[in-house]
Amino acid sequence: MNLNPTEVLNPVFNTLDALIQNCGVYLYLVVVWLSLLVIVWIFSGGLRTKRPQENPATVIPGIIFRMRPQIQPPPPTGIEVDQTWDRDDETTD
Repeated sequence: MNLNPTEVLNPVFNTLDALIQNCGVYLYLVVVWLSLLVIVWIFSGGLRTKRPQENPATVIPGIIFRMRPQIQPPPPTGIEVDQTWDRDDETTD
């Protein structure tokens, strides 16, 4: 009993080679159409998990903006300004 993979699978490969050689164009067309059907099935929701229908609810996602109140700075109180540094109006000749 020979369990060498190349010798065990040789009849399978020979059969596939003959099938592709005789009917390769038709196999290609079948594969292309099946792949298109699979793509349509996936886009239509074929891979989504089914949710239980116990409590159906519609969820509409949205973004909520909250306007923060504008904070007014407190009015200045008790600030004394020293005016002695501004002596541009006095000219000395």
